[in-house]
Formats: sequence, C-alpha cells, structure tokens
Amino acid sequence: MRNKVWTDSESVLAGVLRDGMTIMAGGFGLCGIPESLIHAISRSGVRDLTLISNNCGVEDFGLGILLSNGQVRKMISSYVGENKLFEQLYLEGRLELELNPQGTLAERIRAGGAGIGGFYTKTGVGTVVAEGKPTREFNGEIHLLETGLVADLAIVKAWKADREGNLVYRKTARNFNPMVATAGRVTIAEVEDLLEKGEIDGDHIHTPGIYVDRIIKSTINEKKIEKLTERKREAA
Repeated sequence: MRNKVWTDSESVLAGVLRDGMTIMAGGFGLCGIPESLIHAISRSGVRDLTLISNNCGVEDFGLGILLSNGQVRKMISSYVGENKLFEQLYLEGRLELELNPQGTLAERIRAGGAGIGGFYTKTGVGTVVAEGKPTREFNGEIHLLETGLVADLAIVKAWKADREGNLVYRKTARNFNPMVATAGRVTIAEVEDLLEKGEIDGDHIHTPGIYVDRIIKSTINEKKIEKLTERKREAA
C-alpha cells in the first residue's frame, strides 16, 4: 500500500495546487478548520480560487487569510456574517458569492461525495435562492433542483488518524469535515494525533481511509474562539 503520510504542509500540497482551482474546506466558524493547510495555501501564492466552505473565517484567521491576500475569486458558502472584509469585497464587486441555505450546502457536498448529480429540495422556494433554478412539483409542493458539489481539492482537520487515512473527529469539530472529505478529487487531511495501522477501533472511524489521499501532522492548532460568551459569576 502506498504511503499517505507526508512530512509537512508544503510538500503535501506539491503538485496539487494551481491557479483557478476549486478548494473545499471543512470547519464551522473557526472550529475544526484545517489551519496548517490554509496557511500553506496562503504561502503558495495560488490565486483565482473558488472556495467551498460554510463560511470564510475571520479577517486574520482561517480562510479569511486567503481572502485578505486577494487569492479568492468566488465563495460558495452558507454564513458570511463574521467577516467584514468578505462583506466589503462582495459589495464592491470584487468577490463572487453563491449563497446557500446551510442544510442545502451540507447536502450539496454530501451529494457530490456520493456521486449524486443533483437533488430536489423545498428549501429556498419563493426566495432569491430559487432564481434561475429548475423546479418540480412533488406531492403538491414545489421543489428546487440543487446540484452536488465536487472540488479539485478537499482539505479537512481530524483529531486522530492512522497511516491508512482512517479519520476520527472530536466533538463539534466534526461538523462539515466528514462530508468534505468525500467530495474532493484529492483529499488531504491534517491530524493532531497520527497513529499506526490498527490502533483505531473500526467502530470509531468517522471517515474511512479510502477517501483520504494524503495526511500530515498538523502544526497549527490554535483553536480560536470566534465569539467568546461568558456568564457573569453570581454573588457569593
């Protein structure tokens, strides 16, 4: 079996990155994002990218770094409210945006990974989301046709992996990562803990290694909190 483990985030991306490509990234807000790979993509200088992700991080962290560098041409996203630069670039016409209801985005990614070309959903009917999309009636209700999403490169963050690429995510960091891992023509995972073959119980695997092409040990694990909310202490 070929070796899937690479030494660092630069070498693991060698021969994969190119201008104008589509990159799909796991994560929700700043939770479960592939930080090391994002930084390496930033340093590579590739441009004219289409990014598929629930959101685009914040101005100085996560996918927001690529946005700040002027490397992104288009975003296919669900939530963009925490990134002021995103808003500015879009309103100035310097960034294309394909906005999706969150469940629709999740299903488009899942469908793409499953080889499903499209599906019908009621979500978005009667709104701007429906503009230009074919419709069909099921059981007396109108549904929109949404297409599956596949990317040239999928990047994900996992808690544990073995050398065959079987992945385990931790708690809410699981979010979009399992779906994204299936929907890349090439899938690269960065992991916090790299184990030997057979060290992960098969019943605990979230993403089977058949979906994962390359693996690196993550070097950036900041795990920033996007919005910190604290409860005031009650008086003693």
